[in-house]
Amino acid sequence: MRLFVEMGGVVAAALVLASLCGTAEAGLDNWRFDTGSDGLVTASLYASNKLITGGGALSYSPILTIACRANGEPRWSEWLQLNDAVSASRKITMSITLDDGGKFDESWSVGTRGRQLVRDGADGVKRLVSANRLLLSWRFGLLAGRGEADFDLAGLGEAVDQIAGTCNTDPP
Repeated sequence: MRLFVEMGGVVAAALVLASLCGTAEAGLDNWRFDTGSDGLVTASLYASNKLITGGGALSYSPILTIACRANGEPRWSEWLQLNDAVSASRKITMSITLDDGGKFDESWSVGTRGRQLVRDGADGVKRLVSANRLLLSWRFGLLAGRGEADFDLAGLGEAVDQIAGTCNTDPP
């Protein structure tokens, strides 16, 4: 009987160690990496929430992408990919909350057909590296209401390091 108890303790310790090791690598499991022929290196992450589209019949998760351009400016960018277009044509006010901190507003550019909201610059990516959670909020239009995307940023530091290595530059 004592042998079974001791073996059970060893097995339990091994399971705990395995789960801890798995947790360290699990952060990158949610990130999708890509390297384009034009030198654009990206890591993308789906939001943990869904937005309703198509009159309520369909839902989707917005996608946050962190990008580095190997031979271009701006070197670092972040963008939010949507299925529904915003009505703004050039700039949009994005409300940002990092972890449980205060909310602040930034001006982001409106990209491809109003379905991509973009912020260029290493400073935006740098502030995300130390965060665990990112909440983005914006208006789709004057009468269309607000959109919100909630991201669990687990593994972001490693993702940015991987992008920087592929892009042959220093992380922000």
